[in-house]
Amino acid sequence: MSDTDTRDPTSLRTPIVAVLGHVDHGKTSLLDKIRGSAVIEGEAGAITQHIGATAVPLDIISTIAGDLVDPDDFDLPGLLFIDTPGHHSFTTLRSRGGALADIAILVVDVNDGFQPQTLEALDILKRSQTPFIVAANKIDTVPGWNVHEDAPINDTYESQSDRVRERLDESLYEIIGNLSDEGFSADLYWRVQNFQRNVGVVPVSAMTGEGVPDLLTVMMGLSQRYMKEEMEIDVAGPGVGTVLEVKEEKGFGTTIDTVLYDGTIRSDDQLVVGGMNEPIVTDVRALLQPRPLAEIRTESRFEKVDEVSAASGIKIAAPDLADAMAGAPVRVVRDRDIDEVIDEVQAELADIAVDTAEEGVVVKADTLGSLEAMADALDEAEVPIVRAEVGDVAPRDVSVASTAEDGKQKAILGFNVDVLDDAEQRAEIEDVTIFTDEVIYQLIEEYEEYVEGIEQAQQDTILENITRPARFRILPDHTFRQNDPAVVGVEVNSGTVQNNANVVKFEGNEPNRVGQVKGIQEQGEDVDEARAGNRVSVAIDGPTVGRQIEEDDELWVEIPEKHAKILEQELASEIPGDELEALNMYLDKQRSRDPFWGK
Repeated sequence: MSDTDTRDPTSLRTPIVAVLGHVDHGKTSLLDKIRGSAVIEGEAGAITQHIGATAVPLDIISTIAGDLVDPDDFDLPGLLFIDTPGHHSFTTLRSRGGALADIAILVVDVNDGFQPQTLEALDILKRSQTPFIVAANKIDTVPGWNVHEDAPINDTYESQSDRVRERLDESLYEIIGNLSDEGFSADLYWRVQNFQRNVGVVPVSAMTGEGVPDLLTVMMGLSQRYMKEEMEIDVAGPGVGTVLEVKEEKGFGTTIDTVLYDGTIRSDDQLVVGGMNEPIVTDVRALLQPRPLAEIRTESRFEKVDEVSAASGIKIAAPDLADAMAGAPVRVVRDRDIDEVIDEVQAELADIAVDTAEEGVVVKADTLGSLEAMADALDEAEVPIVRAEVGDVAPRDVSVASTAEDGKQKAILGFNVDVLDDAEQRAEIEDVTIFTDEVIYQLIEEYEEYVEGIEQAQQDTILENITRPARFRILPDHTFRQNDPAVVGVEVNSGTVQNNANVVKFEGNEPNRVGQVKGIQEQGEDVDEARAGNRVSVAIDGPTVGRQIEEDDELWVEIPEKHAKILEQELASEIPGDELEALNMYLDKQRSRDPFWGK
């Protein structure tokens, strides 16, 4: 090395790659294929299986990619694929303010196209501004496809028949169209000039390996070109990472599967880990990695290592990890001031803290990041949150939800979590509704439908107990009885005349009560109400025809001021148009006398 170049090329870390997509579009098989090809190409020891991640070194990538990759063009050491638990936790796994993944592969089934989880993944990629490419998977299932195992896409594409090519093109352009609908400019990867502005689409098959060379080439090229500076790390500095999963391991107690993205971690380090209530300070007991495949028969699945450097996946065994959270930061203290490190972890957790309200729903999610994504989505839907935590739905969540004054908020929304049995029983007793789903917006839609149902039922109940507006006219020559009670034929002009309603007659704008409806008959049958357009005979207790009321008079159902207010402010959209018309005319009359009537 010359004196001018002080940067240590060995301190470039591997870019962290997340693979995501809809549930059965082939994420796992694609990872398995990359792993499998790597194992075949390299000696079994060349590919290192990490905890929650797979490292594929540059020389192996270059062997798989053949002519597409010349290792001399690259100084990044390879790629680290993280196997995130659950397709959505990936970006929710954070590293200082950004997504943990440096780059992502969105897997889309060419036959199936965009699905709910594809859209959700795109949404998270958009929010976290993670660069990504699209793997258009399962090209080998296009009818008539002629397989060329592990071939680059152009070679195998050229050898297909015109009909097969047309079919594939159609599916690929549909995917490109879908991406454009979501605001991403995309094209087939070999046509993309600038990967920062356009998303490259790579046709692949996880089953046959076709297009996998291209996928690895594009990933390497993108990382080398646009991310090299971000990959420069202080290789000997104190390690910084993110918790992937918190797990019980036989013989080790609670452990954290962690992705280390900066510095090193040693088996005698002191750590600060983000916890449910406050940062956890603890000492490493053991750093564990999976044993190489050849030694899988031995007692323990793990072997202890003394030190790991970024980027890598490692299982950390340490005391007091019970409250550690998926998505939380992990930092090595080493020679720094412990309080300073605690403050850093606290600050990072505070970035993710969800704003809670006095009243609202309870939210549970599998990782900190998915909790954050839930909070964002609920905020957009204007649903307040009273409590938000990582973890399964437990009885204490039900207790919190049961105290909501508004019945619509007696609810728990659980994203990608389980409901503990005793929580389910408690919820039934406390009348709390629990919603769980693995797609955020579906979860919120379910809750919104539930709220709509409750509101509808509430409106219906209110409507049953409220006086309905009506305007009706006494028909000439239709007095059947003059008084005790007066029985007259009427025509309902607008609204609904109900039994037992009070009746008023306006003198100018002054309403005078003349009596009460004591019976309605339509064609000789007793009925409870008469609607606009009906002609019925009505018994009115109180007046005498010829004195308080006359034939051809216009009469109104008397609406109590409180009812008028509820009708106008809350139920206007629930009542028929003619009833609303009667209400508005009634209000106009009352308000010309008293402008604030019913307000």
